[in-house]
Amino acid sequence: MLEYARWKYVVILIVLLLSGLYALPNVFPQDPSVQVTANRGSKVDTALEQRVEAALKKAGVAAKSVEISKSGNLLVRLGDADVQTKASDTLSAELGSGYVVALNLASTVPDWLRAVGAKPMLLGLDLQGGVHFLMQVDQDAALAKRYEATAEDIRVLLRDNRIGYTAVERRPDGAIVTTLATGADPAKAQQLIATNLPTLIRETAGNQILVRIPQAELDKLASEAIEQNVGTLRNRINELGVAEPIIQRQGTDRVVVQLPGVQDTAQAKRILGATATLEYRGVVEGDAFNALATGNVPPEARIYYRKELGPDGKPLPILLNKRVIASGEQLQDASSFFDSQTGTPGVRVRLNSVGGQRMFDYSSQHIGKPMAVVFIERIPDVRIVDGKEVRTTRTQEQVISVATIQSTLGRDFQTTGLESMKEGADLALLLRAGALAAPMEFVEQRVVGPSLGKENVQRGLQAVMYSFAFALVFFLVYYRMFGVITCLALLINMLMVVAVMSVLGATLTLPGLAGIALTVGMSVDANVLINERIREELRAGMPPLGAIATGYEKASGTIADANVTALLAGIALFAFGTGPIKGFAVALIVGILTSMYTAVSVSRGIATLLYGRRRKLKSLAI
Repeated sequence: MLEYARWKYVVILIVLLLSGLYALPNVFPQDPSVQVTANRGSKVDTALEQRVEAALKKAGVAAKSVEISKSGNLLVRLGDADVQTKASDTLSAELGSGYVVALNLASTVPDWLRAVGAKPMLLGLDLQGGVHFLMQVDQDAALAKRYEATAEDIRVLLRDNRIGYTAVERRPDGAIVTTLATGADPAKAQQLIATNLPTLIRETAGNQILVRIPQAELDKLASEAIEQNVGTLRNRINELGVAEPIIQRQGTDRVVVQLPGVQDTAQAKRILGATATLEYRGVVEGDAFNALATGNVPPEARIYYRKELGPDGKPLPILLNKRVIASGEQLQDASSFFDSQTGTPGVRVRLNSVGGQRMFDYSSQHIGKPMAVVFIERIPDVRIVDGKEVRTTRTQEQVISVATIQSTLGRDFQTTGLESMKEGADLALLLRAGALAAPMEFVEQRVVGPSLGKENVQRGLQAVMYSFAFALVFFLVYYRMFGVITCLALLINMLMVVAVMSVLGATLTLPGLAGIALTVGMSVDANVLINERIREELRAGMPPLGAIATGYEKASGTIADANVTALLAGIALFAFGTGPIKGFAVALIVGILTSMYTAVSVSRGIATLLYGRRRKLKSLAI
């Protein structure tokens, strides 16, 4: 007989309600907006809100609203995309380098929906467009970094071999000049440099050794810096969870980044361009105030400033060793946490074998002595001089922690003293993703339209809708009442696909639409198998109720076999494919799973609800 358990109806009802709830955010449009996020040392408050409102009013930009969001950012909602760029340019010029100003698409999903985790489906660049960044690599900074590393190598080499020197400094023309101490042997020093650093060009002048890096090596370094930056950007975008980004090298010193469906573009902009990192340095004994006042700084030391303020309200100076014990480049893993003992956020770090060995060597020789943690951040600065845009980068270095080494340190330890948990999470993300080989600045940012063209996007959407509508009309005409049942099952299937992809945070692209269209066809196949099996049982003389039950039972195995085969193909595409192929695979996998459930279970429940109690049924409208 035709029966269907009550608990299965309860499951269908729950699935239907949840699908409707989590698919609902997709009907709410997004507002073009500009988001303002504070850099280190700045804050978002009501004073900033009033300042932004005044700047927009002066520029003649009408905003729908200016509000401080729950995440602590300032969000300016605008009526259309035409004024979005104007508002962004206005606020960038007004706020300067203390804030990150980024284009955004702000969600209009009600708070009660967001409270239960409901969010709209992300659309790819080919359907929705996205945010476009053009970034320029500061190759001079990459070269300066190499010069400093070479100078440090020479210092360590001379120190380890007990050759005295008074200074190892870089000259403006690029030469690294090593001034030996009185009594040191220049020939021995030059021989050491030639043996351990053979690629360098060397010459001796009295007690000085001049070292130059070959131009071919510098050119190679500049090219590798861009390649490393592209790889680091990919890692950072993966940490942000952006699906199917576009990252391309453009020319000799620029990189194009396009991010689809990014809600917090200010966060993306800050993470992509940030060069924040940590350095661990030893503290040099001496009077930092006297060194600052007289300029008599020990040759192995540099003056840094602590986060704490002195009686005069200025940051306290401290002498740190020029030699870096370990830095973010030697980091293997990082995670943020809150230290209940100090009451400040921090970062747990794990160094690689090289960094761990250096930390072990230093800490074992300096137990009882202080070690400092330096937070280094490069901040791009844009100013208008004589009507022209001048871009510079300023480096902010701050000692966030000074602690006494109590015991030997290894690869794992933690750093505290950060300002907020958000700063800790961002720093951990940057350290995990790797350091940029050279700083990057944003030359251009804009919202881009669908990459495939509006007409192609409309055709793709129309193809899905027409295929779905044609299937519905066919079922209604050919199978009559069972066509209505099938149509309801297909509609529920589509609702479930949208809901599941929204919950998963999957990015829907044009290939994804093709995958959905394919699953509509497979769902049609499953329902055709069921309906035709029922018709065969009726032609064999079986009573209507028995024909329905037998039809579903016999068709279920065939449907499972066909769909499992397609499901395995989808899993293979997802595992080995990239970009659009993965988008197609995700839509295919989700669509197959939901179509199997709706075709076999949901449609049977509807049929049982309609015919299950009609014991004297003589015919079916099929």
